[in-house]
Amino acid sequence: MSFFAFLEYRHQVALHQHANRYFFNMTSRLVKSTLTTGSMTLISRISGLLRDVVFANFIGASLVADAFYVAFRIPNFFRRIFAEGAFSQAFVPVLSEYRNKTDEAAIRLFISHVSASLGLILFLTVVAGMLGATGIVTVLAPGFLDQPDKFSTTVTMLRITFPYLLFISLVAMSAGVMNAYHKFAVPAFTPVLLNLCMIASALILAPLMDGSAMALAWGVLIAGIVQLFYQLPTLKKMNLLVMPRLDLQDKGVRKVGKLMIPAIIGSSAAQISLLVNTILASFLVTGSVSWLYYSDRLMEFPLGIFGIALATVILPALSDTHHSKTKEEFSALLDWALRWVALIGLPASVALVILSDALVATLFQYGEFTAWDVEMTSKSLIAFSIGLPGLIIIKVLAPGFFARQDTQTPARIAVIAVVVNILVSLILIRPLAHVGLALAVTVSAYVNSGLLYYILRKQSTYRPLPGWFGYLAKVVLASTSMGAILYFGAGDLQVWTDAGLLERIGRLTILILSGAAVYFSLVFAFRIPVKQMLKSSS
Repeated sequence: MSFFAFLEYRHQVALHQHANRYFFNMTSRLVKSTLTTGSMTLISRISGLLRDVVFANFIGASLVADAFYVAFRIPNFFRRIFAEGAFSQAFVPVLSEYRNKTDEAAIRLFISHVSASLGLILFLTVVAGMLGATGIVTVLAPGFLDQPDKFSTTVTMLRITFPYLLFISLVAMSAGVMNAYHKFAVPAFTPVLLNLCMIASALILAPLMDGSAMALAWGVLIAGIVQLFYQLPTLKKMNLLVMPRLDLQDKGVRKVGKLMIPAIIGSSAAQISLLVNTILASFLVTGSVSWLYYSDRLMEFPLGIFGIALATVILPALSDTHHSKTKEEFSALLDWALRWVALIGLPASVALVILSDALVATLFQYGEFTAWDVEMTSKSLIAFSIGLPGLIIIKVLAPGFFARQDTQTPARIAVIAVVVNILVSLILIRPLAHVGLALAVTVSAYVNSGLLYYILRKQSTYRPLPGWFGYLAKVVLASTSMGAILYFGAGDLQVWTDAGLLERIGRLTILILSGAAVYFSLVFAFRIPVKQMLKSSS
């Protein structure tokens, strides 16, 4: 080897070592951030389950329950477009670009202009929503028209809950700023305040209003205000709490707006799937909307703790990597995240399917929530849970596009997925009722995640690292073994509906601990490289 060839070799070795150090530091930070976000989200989900237990006891799956869940879902539809959806997908990558290329003064000005523009749009949307509440309920819950009491209750509740959209979207923007600076704890904990406010509305405010369920709607609005004020001190500490200044011609604002247009289509498509289900469920027997709500909430427990936590931390990491590192390192981060999806998402799906009766009965069968409600909710939970891995994959792969400021491709894929969802819903609703609507969500999730994966591979943005076949086979075998233990231990539905509270809690706790012990023992026995995954993708 010549002297110059030797120097070139040493240079390549040095670059490789630098890349490995970067990836080690990045994934180590991501693990810590995911654990932080996941632990805070766990607290949020537990408080959310407590909220749903209180609600199930207070309003069950009654007429008022259906009205409230529709009134709550509609502003959440817009929230997921303006907040967690299109806005965050466009805002965080652009803010990361500002962090890499400009100074603090430019960042503060950018945040000031974006917050003013977002606030103006939200204010106009809220006013329109409150004035047009009757028309919105007519379009989104037409099955309620034949039940005047349910319809009028829903309209009144919607007028109270709609301003929640303004506050919670500003909360999401504040969270986006913190996430871009890799500060995840406060945004992840913030939803706990929503749950606490809504629990208080049922236990404290409702008695003051003569037991009226309208207190729940007021609890939603109060929660939005509380969450926003909770985040402001952290922004001030970061020196990023700025007064909104409207400038629609600002280059950063226009860039976020340009990226939001296709992202709105994509986010709207996903939310339209949920609203289509609500519309179709409104034509089914009373309780259908509530059964879908409770089962969706249980399915979102692992999705939120793990899937959303992972998606939250990986978007700013991918954005930073895209601006300052190589395509190989970008791909390696995606590979690392997908391995975690398999390791956690697959067994979570299996456990939810097998323990559906046990979970629903233990958590919700009190007060107004009957054994029949348990059976119906359990069936839709099984249908939702089958799609859990697909939903988590979407949360991981979509940031692979957003980080590169490509919001058009996920939008096109989301439109295809929503068309699939609508078609499958129309096919399955007659034979399977509300369970068919849940299955349609599952089918569309796998269509969405499959297309995202296909295009990332086609673009060579993602290239799977070696060892996937053996890794996945071990995870599947461990999950199947865990599922067998849970199946033989769970028993049938009547065992759970007939049991008392303490017996349910005891049996369920033993099952969960036994299943976890079996699964992680096999993970260890099969030498699945969890320790290495905590540090790198290999």
